[in-house]
Amino acid sequence: MPKSIRCYDYVNQPYDQVCEALRAKSNAVFHAATKSAESRGGEVAAGLHVKIAGFDVSKDVEILIKHYTEVESRSGKKMTVEFEWKAAEASGLFPSMTAQMDIYPITKTETQLDFHGEYEPPLGIMGKAIDAVLGHRIAEASVHQFVNEVAAYLRKNAPVLENHEQD
Repeated sequence: MPKSIRCYDYVNQPYDQVCEALRAKSNAVFHAATKSAESRGGEVAAGLHVKIAGFDVSKDVEILIKHYTEVESRSGKKMTVEFEWKAAEASGLFPSMTAQMDIYPITKTETQLDFHGEYEPPLGIMGKAIDAVLGHRIAEASVHQFVNEVAAYLRKNAPVLENHEQD
């Protein structure tokens, strides 16, 4: 049974600017935000990391951007980026993630990133036991770190509209 992870962060940039940065350069954003080693085609090798008992634990992953969707309804605009990641090496020993990031405006100058993902612990019954004891906490922490780094990168690097008073 897949395990779910959800987290969010905010970017103090207008929605349109955040969406444009992600539409135009999501591989570069994920690459730069996670300080990855290389980028190629629709994939990006990124470093997910988390601190455990004072030690920084990291794993290179390949991120594949699958689809972008943008909708506008009475409740407002929303863009969704669907993607997957898996370990760059020895992928059978680590969980892979299927995820989406919903992006929507909070105010004219603030945007929310909302991550929803699911992963299946590897290694069958043994993997599920490891996940129950420690793995899920590591997965949650690394996803939170990933979303925080993407948001921090977009805060710093997404272009800012010169006139925020648009109708």
